[in-house]
Amino acid sequence: MRPGRVSSRMLIFDAHLDLSMNALEWNRDLMRPIAEIRHREQGMTDKKDRGQGTVCLPEMRRGGIGVCVATQIARYVKPKNSLSGWNSPEQAWAQTQGQLAWYRAMEDAGQLTQIRDAAALEKQVRLWTDRSESQPEIGNLPIGYVLSLEGADSIVNLSYLDKAYGQGLRAVGPAHYGPGTYAQGTHATGGIGARGRELLNEMDRLGIILDATHLCDESFWEALAHFQGPVWASHSNCRSLVPHERQFSDDQLKALFERGAVIGAVLDAWMIIPGWNRGETTPVSSGLKLERIVEHIDHICQLAGNARHSGIGTDLDGGFGREQSPGDLETIYDISRIAEMLRARGYCEEDVEGIMHGNFVRFLKRAWSGR
Repeated sequence: MRPGRVSSRMLIFDAHLDLSMNALEWNRDLMRPIAEIRHREQGMTDKKDRGQGTVCLPEMRRGGIGVCVATQIARYVKPKNSLSGWNSPEQAWAQTQGQLAWYRAMEDAGQLTQIRDAAALEKQVRLWTDRSESQPEIGNLPIGYVLSLEGADSIVNLSYLDKAYGQGLRAVGPAHYGPGTYAQGTHATGGIGARGRELLNEMDRLGIILDATHLCDESFWEALAHFQGPVWASHSNCRSLVPHERQFSDDQLKALFERGAVIGAVLDAWMIIPGWNRGETTPVSSGLKLERIVEHIDHICQLAGNARHSGIGTDLDGGFGREQSPGDLETIYDISRIAEMLRARGYCEEDVEGIMHGNFVRFLKRAWSGR
């Protein structure tokens, strides 16, 4: 790994980053500086966010993002489904295995380290927060990642979930956009069905976290009623501030609080402010600034009556870039400024640290206790 010096700053836990998708489907070498990644994409038009990326490993380190939840993602689409995806679950599974191979390559390069249990999590947190003279500079530290699956269509049958758990999979969101094999996602309707209940039973047995993000309302309520294990929402905002089914209603948020969930604030512009039309609205025309995400964080804290259920789950470069992000966000480094915005709102230091990393760390320690 190339040497570098980065000033010490608060540890950040980002609960949702599609790192392997960017590396393989966008062909981005995330080890390189963001300026270089953008330069190599000049003139490319195959993706709407070419030349607008915000995420790379050096910028994560510079911002203090030492722990993240990193995804595998591969949708299976049945005939007559207009969404993009793979034509069989087996193909989708193969795609996730390619993504896993990239994570392994990053581990071999010293760029990432996988977090599978509470001991590994505690070690990673200490590595990034102990700034004694014997510790290496932050710019040289591996970033810890918890492996998550966004949309469970690639789980061909339940034996594949066992395989994935053995590979380090620790969280699953049963649905993504549209109809799914195990649950219904954003823009779809319906419940989880028999296969969904079987998946949740096996997740419960293995101790895999249920990510409630993207579940349509009916699937959300059925999943929470059936699943007995730990639940979080890696990247979701508040429906009362931006009316859309992709967001959580106050009743859903309260149900998540009762389960001890942490909800990661997401930085996709159309989920931060109402009236954003994708492909038309811009950060300039809307005047959107990063500080607006604090309104969603604050709503969750006020509704809960405490700051223990709010966290960060940016989803940056999850199919969008600067063209669909707050106008004052140049790279993922800038999420480090959220801490000062929270202080300006009157949040005490303990609560600021909880939102920036502590709440998700506490959640995982509790979820993994005894395993």
